Amino acid sequence: MLKLNKNIKKVFKKSIKIGLGLAVLAVMVQPAAAQQYPDKPIRLVVAFPPGGPVDITARILSVQLGEIFKQSVIVENKAGAGGNIGAQYVANAAPDGYTFLVTSAAFAVNPSLYGPAAGYSPEKSFIPVVVATTQANVISVGEKVPVKSIAELKELAFKENLSYSSPGTGTTPHLTCENLFRAIWKSNVTHIPYKGAGPASLAVVSGEVPIGCTAVAGVYQFTKQGKVRILGVSSEKRLASLPDVPTLAEQGYPQIKDYTWSAVFAPAKTPAAIVQQMNLAINQVLSNPEMKEKFDQTGLLVVGGSTKQTSEYIGEELKRWAQIVKDTGAKVE
Repeated sequence: MLKLNKNIKKVFKKSIKIGLGLAVLAVMVQPAAAQQYPDKPIRLVVAFPPGGPVDITARILSVQLGEIFKQSVIVENKAGAGGNIGAQYVANAAPDGYTFLVTSAAFAVNPSLYGPAAGYSPEKSFIPVVVATTQANVISVGEKVPVKSIAELKELAFKENLSYSSPGTGTTPHLTCENLFRAIWKSNVTHIPYKGAGPASLAVVSGEVPIGCTAVAGVYQFTKQGKVRILGVSSEKRLASLPDVPTLAEQGYPQIKDYTWSAVFAPAKTPAAIVQQMNLAINQVLSNPEMKEKFDQTGLLVVGGSTKQTSEYIGEELKRWAQIVKDTGAKVE
């Protein structure tokens, strides 16, 4: 994902500096309806269970947005089907600015993987608001699994019947590992989908499965506790939070440079002025040094950007992941 990773930096570098001044200016020129918004609680519907990167992102945002809007911002988890349940729910919600979807890059994967069964159209059912955070995917193993590198894991994969957990079918960690284990290695490592990064990581900690494929935030705390070992990260460069963990590219797989982002979407037909106001409010949160540090502590990198930039990026992601689904032959399980 070298090209796209550079695009993230290029597209969002200026936007993350928007800050309070621009947000206040924008509110001044909004129509009267937006100026009165919000006058009741806002719901952030998270398409995955508690404990994963999407949930972490939403909960940090909710507290700060509540202070900005002077209204309650409530997080609701509606998990299942690799993020499709939550997406379907918000796609059918009233487009009044009081219900937003917070989901992962699975949003861009599922239409290609599930087809019509995904239950939503990324282009027709939603308006992109902002990409809030991004992070690398990681391959981890439980503390009792006798391997310390991707090379050793490959050897073990051809000696024993192994399985791996993921946050769900269609999530980017799922496709990262399908690409490595099946398309590249031609092994038979079995995929076991869970309902989010939290459950998928706990399955590795408990020994229920030997391998975990998640975004870094889902497993980061367990790594620090010594309960799992991260063997490789899918980022272009090593992570500052995990400086001793080599990238997959360093270990012989330069074609794997994948990221899992967390983004906010509004139902189609939500008033443009309200979408813009939410975008500016979230950028205000992301530009706050204290909030950036809080995200950093969980392995999440802040992104941000305008609605136009976000729409362009999501469009690129839809094309990219459609090609990966095709190349890996990934199937719904």
